[in-house]
Amino acid sequence: MDSPATTPLYARIARHYRGAIRTGALAPGDAMPSVRALTRLHRVSLSTALQACRSLEAEGLLEARPRSGYFVLRRRRAAIPPLDEPDLRHVPDAAQYVGIHDRVSRYVAMSERHPVRVDFAATYASPEAYPGADLQRAAMRALRRDPGLLVRPIAPNGDAGLRAALARRSLDAGMQLAPEQIVVTHGCIEALNVALRAVAQPGDTVAVESPTYYGLLQVLESLGLRALEIPTSPSTGLSVDALERALREPAGIKAVVVVPNLQNPLSCTMPDAAKERLVALCEQHALPLIEDDTYSAFHADDVPLRALKSFDRSGHVIHCASLRKTIAPGMRLGWMTGGRWQARIEMLKYAQSRANEALSQIAMAEFIGSSAHDRHLTRLRRALQHQREQMADAIAAHFPAGTRLSVPAGSMLLWVELPGQRSADAVFEAALAQGIRIAPGTLFSNSRRFDHFMRISCGTPFTSEADAGLRQLAAIVATG
Repeated sequence: MDSPATTPLYARIARHYRGAIRTGALAPGDAMPSVRALTRLHRVSLSTALQACRSLEAEGLLEARPRSGYFVLRRRRAAIPPLDEPDLRHVPDAAQYVGIHDRVSRYVAMSERHPVRVDFAATYASPEAYPGADLQRAAMRALRRDPGLLVRPIAPNGDAGLRAALARRSLDAGMQLAPEQIVVTHGCIEALNVALRAVAQPGDTVAVESPTYYGLLQVLESLGLRALEIPTSPSTGLSVDALERALREPAGIKAVVVVPNLQNPLSCTMPDAAKERLVALCEQHALPLIEDDTYSAFHADDVPLRALKSFDRSGHVIHCASLRKTIAPGMRLGWMTGGRWQARIEMLKYAQSRANEALSQIAMAEFIGSSAHDRHLTRLRRALQHQREQMADAIAAHFPAGTRLSVPAGSMLLWVELPGQRSADAVFEAALAQGIRIAPGTLFSNSRRFDHFMRISCGTPFTSEADAGLRQLAAIVATG
């Protein structure tokens, strides 16, 4: 590196912000400090600050907007077409999910047999992205305050402090809940399991998104439920029109399960008008609407996404949420509120697994009730935005012509369509043999519509090893 004596002052300032842009501390679309702010921060003249900004602009890192200042430039991505919208002309057919558990089990077993160097299938951020130290300190404070915490019985529906903190946080998503309406669960998957048991019996038909999270498909199969796949847009989520048509058929839908915000695997978000219409449609048909809220905190900006529950006026929405993906993967914490099925949900949760252990709940309550929670989510969202853009850029640059991809406004998941109807299962097996793991589209539906899709995670930093892994993956796709 040049010494300070030989490097112009403006170049040193530019180097500082160039590094911030490359690490993601300043993400595409972020505002640079104003020129006047730069003069105060770095104690330089206006002309030096302006020269630093102009040099970054010349490098293609900043853009000047009239009367607004300088902003980090969104890189020009190599041409790649977006995903197609689903075909809504046909009412979907009901199909019993028999065999999905075997398919998922085979996928897991194969993954465990091969050492994985690059994991593009994980749905978590890197451990460093989570507030481990804050949670550890909160747990230690809880034990110091109450040394007998670990040897006393636990409140059946969850720690009162955590339920109160969750009720306050739920206001951000437009919900108005009393702490007594919240049941703490072992993650969102237990909440979905309890919700389905509360409203459906073996043999009943449940409407789901298509594609949808394979964990839900496993739950459906384990409960003996039939699934009706509803076409789902990669940009606007579940088609309310298609669901409305399906409700006119004699399929006898008993419930609807939907991820309205940053759906897995599509990462799409339903517009608020569609959410409100969906809630009204289910209320009109006296139909339980089960909302899976696992990823909504990963939205791209600081304006919270509205929950379906916020539109609920009759208690027909069961809201299920997770704290694992956004705060602590090592703490199996989720929660739910059951509307008109609240009493049955409380009974089923107690019968199924009893209460969650207390220490993690108390530590979580302290954390999400503090300002550290908001700072953590802001940092995590910025990191994911940077990683998402890097991953999308690399896919666009490396993958063969015909690949399709829509980049979501949030999330850590990308849904990629392979060119030429290439088998995602074959790509999965060939990539795994080279130490690269993906999630093939066959996991996300029991139809054959998504055999040439794959889900790619961008939850961890885009390192040189990740880039090399993506190049290898692209070569596998190219060779068919």
